[in-house]
Amino acid sequence: MSQPNLPSEIENRKSEHLRVCIEKDVEFQQLTSGLEKYRFTHCCLPELDRSDIELGTTFLGKSLKAPILISSMTGGTELAHLVNTRLAMVAQRYGLAMGVGSQRIALEQPELAPTFAVRSLAPDILLLANLGAVQLNYGCGLEDCLKLVELLEADALILHLNPLQEWVQSEGDSNFKGLLAKIQQICVQLPVPVIAKEVGNGISAVMAKQLIEAGVAAIDVAGAGGTSWAKVESQRAKDNRQRHLGQVFADWGLPTAECITAIRSLNSTIPLIASGGLKNGLDLAKSIALGADLGGLARPFLVAAIESEAAVDELVKFLIAELEIVLFCTGNPNLSALKHSGALKPC
Repeated sequence: MSQPNLPSEIENRKSEHLRVCIEKDVEFQQLTSGLEKYRFTHCCLPELDRSDIELGTTFLGKSLKAPILISSMTGGTELAHLVNTRLAMVAQRYGLAMGVGSQRIALEQPELAPTFAVRSLAPDILLLANLGAVQLNYGCGLEDCLKLVELLEADALILHLNPLQEWVQSEGDSNFKGLLAKIQQICVQLPVPVIAKEVGNGISAVMAKQLIEAGVAAIDVAGAGGTSWAKVESQRAKDNRQRHLGQVFADWGLPTAECITAIRSLNSTIPLIASGGLKNGLDLAKSIALGADLGGLARPFLVAAIESEAAVDELVKFLIAELEIVLFCTGNPNLSALKHSGALKPC
């Protein structure tokens, strides 16, 4: 048992993840999001006034002022609390969605639960709780999922799927056997929607079909092209074996654009989040034109939040302006029009 005044193993891991993501090169080496393979057809006469542009949308029954998700990244440490606080305040200001990092630590160390609790700062946002799906094979069940949702006063629960990260992580949990049936049980019994999410390696159409049939209410494709968690784990590994494995598989995964198009060709209605390598509002707009409903960014928000709340605010202003320019310069007044315009073409 760890001494009360010393950080636990999971606290140390959370801190190391933050440090590595901020200080090190953790991007995919060659594999990209695939969004650069598409280009919008420019409209020289949009027949719109700037004030006509509307970015509002709904997701899982919740109204958003823009289709932006501050993606799951952190929690469980003092620095993470500061990050989540800044992100939540900006999310409330601009009417965005926000997910927190894995809350498993809040189950094991309840005294750290307040590092996630941001609802009082953001009473109106779409707020997403988060747990690694594999923890359903390591003692977590419905009561734990309920506890995490209640702790956050969340609108939905993310169950994240990260087999590669768990394998290359020195402390990883890699028993994924029988997990789909347990996910299905949570989907049936939990009173809020469940979102299935990868962590940067993507969700294929085949996997999406299984998850949809299991009852997930939405999918976050979290494809390749952004942060490589294999690379993160390689950077923090203490032994050569784990360091080597993380390096070899640093570019493993499915590009985000491919995930969006594959899943949309399979299912035209499942609410879909595009994340993984989105850098700006142009990437976000491309994702929506391909069929996503929201676009998520994680590391860009993390880096901004470490700097200041003002830096997060500025990032959001840029994202919104970039989205508005895409709508204006493709002649579409809103997101629905953009999605059905056919303005996005392969390069």
